[in-house]
Amino acid sequence: MGENGAGKSTLMKILAGNVARDAGVIEIDGQRVEIATPADARRHGIAIIHQELNTVPYMSVAENLALGKEPKTRFGMLDRQRMTQDAADKLDRIGAKIDVTQPLGSLSIGMQQMVEIARAVGEEARVLVLDEPTAALSRTESEQLYSLIGQMRADGVGLIYISHRMEEVWRLADRITVLRDGRYVGTEIADDLTEGQIVSMMVGRDIADLYGHGPREPREPLLRVEGLRGNGVGPFDLTVHAGEVVCVAGLIGAGRTEMARLIFGADARTGGQVWIHGTQSAPVDPAAAIAQGIGMVPEDRKSEGLFLEHSVKDNIAISTLEDLSWMGILRRPKLRAAVSERMAQLRLRSNAIDLPVEALSGGNQQKAAVARWLLRDSQVLILDEPTRGVDIGAKREIYDLIDTLARQGKAILVISSDLPEAIGIGDRVLVVRDGRIVHDMPSAEATEEIVMLHATGARAATAQATQHKGARP
Repeated sequence: MGENGAGKSTLMKILAGNVARDAGVIEIDGQRVEIATPADARRHGIAIIHQELNTVPYMSVAENLALGKEPKTRFGMLDRQRMTQDAADKLDRIGAKIDVTQPLGSLSIGMQQMVEIARAVGEEARVLVLDEPTAALSRTESEQLYSLIGQMRADGVGLIYISHRMEEVWRLADRITVLRDGRYVGTEIADDLTEGQIVSMMVGRDIADLYGHGPREPREPLLRVEGLRGNGVGPFDLTVHAGEVVCVAGLIGAGRTEMARLIFGADARTGGQVWIHGTQSAPVDPAAAIAQGIGMVPEDRKSEGLFLEHSVKDNIAISTLEDLSWMGILRRPKLRAAVSERMAQLRLRSNAIDLPVEALSGGNQQKAAVARWLLRDSQVLILDEPTRGVDIGAKREIYDLIDTLARQGKAILVISSDLPEAIGIGDRVLVVRDGRIVHDMPSAEATEEIVMLHATGARAATAQATQHKGARP
């Protein structure tokens, strides 16, 4: 465990042969080994599932699973029948029901992650490294992974598991090693630690109440949606007031992201209306939505939210260039000063301003995506999985930022797969099932059980809260 930028992924890349070590020793079975390339790591039985997808989206699922180890016929040609069967067998082993003939890029992020896991498992690894493997998985998919980890553990496989989710730590870990600022902090038996102790080791300070925020007073309706439909979802209605945080919860595939994309104009709508500040609006594309005061941080920040090869400065300023120009000429000192101010607000280090955004950790990339809309001063913010892949310290900073922006009068719509987060940071929780909003409740009345009952369509007479925030299960 460790904050974003603590060195967890870099250390794993050294083990996987993707990054050369500067010093130190790697031992397997008590013997020193050299791992200079990914082939060396595979030869020693080390497999890694990276935090960011490491796949070829335009190739089929089967082709991705066979990449580098394609089966051949006796004539040296690609044996497609065997490749397809091998892929199906690998997916069956982890309980994933996926058509192996379809392009990988057509699958959800969660399904693509399951394909990555199937590939690593199929390599018969002796040491398996999993870097945030459940960040994009549904509860059902996560349970399948936990079961698989139990099987591999029983078979004698050693597992290194990187996670920011405390419930996973308690469920899976025998020992916990913490890194901070590229340094080793310590290793402890999992049962001997509390959540507070882990957080203190990670961030070097105490974080009292992760989700805590004082009462907020919603004002006039700022965003209002009626009968909106398209992209396989709807019709649905929702209202977000100025000064209010509304969280959208539901299972993966329920249509939460599709709803956000309709509001933002990223997908074509087939009906319904949108009002901003009481004025009927019809953003036909993201540019129109931005002009009307809507900002959106998408779920997949790398492919939809950032220009990875461009600087942090350019990524933050891209939607506000007209306000930073004079007679069509960009005022670069003004741009730099404005971006620096927003970076300081989000605790992004100032010397990163000219770095390509792809050089930042996942959490800091997310901060850069949020900073764009702070600079734009968007009045309606749609945040799709804003803390996905973000460490606990950065999460608290993002939660504090959301609270601050709401108190400034912005309307904030948050989509989250993390139920404690959805309940903890919002004023209201909307539950989505099959492309529709099926329940709207104050966060003070919400529990994980109630949300899941509505999300799954299950029937229940009562649901009692069983979890206590900040306490170990």
